[in-house]
Amino acid sequence: MDCRHIRFCDQKRVDLMQLRALFQVAAFWAKDRRVEDLAVAIANSDPVITAWDHDLMIGFARATSDGVYRATIWDVVIHPDYQGAGLGRKLVQTVLSHPKMNRVERVYLMTTHQQSFYERIGFECNTSTTMVLHNQPIDCPPTRLTPEASLEISQ
Repeated sequence: MDCRHIRFCDQKRVDLMQLRALFQVAAFWAKDRRVEDLAVAIANSDPVITAWDHDLMIGFARATSDGVYRATIWDVVIHPDYQGAGLGRKLVQTVLSHPKMNRVERVYLMTTHQQSFYERIGFECNTSTTMVLHNQPIDCPPTRLTPEASLEISQ
């Protein structure tokens, strides 16, 4: 596949309808994301990289970073018709070369089935940081404060 006409853009303004369509065909983990939620995620990400074949979004990735110590790459996706041509690698490399990413000590990413793809780029499996908090209410009985404890807290 001749990909010389494919362009990669660093942008915060993303065509959310095209992004949602891309997720629906290429990202099982993101098929049901709402446009409103995608807008919030993108607004809180930097860099946001898109890949285009003329007016069609064919690739997407985003990251969050503190610029020095830690960063995480999210939602790397290439349209199935364009996979296997090196565009996924180029998309990740574009994210990693961004000024908010290129000095970071550690870059994390989460993947379900593509470990070998990321290993070829240089990522390693990391079993030491596999904790997750599912932000859901915890069923705990309410704490009852004694009058003495209430007084101590208010002081």
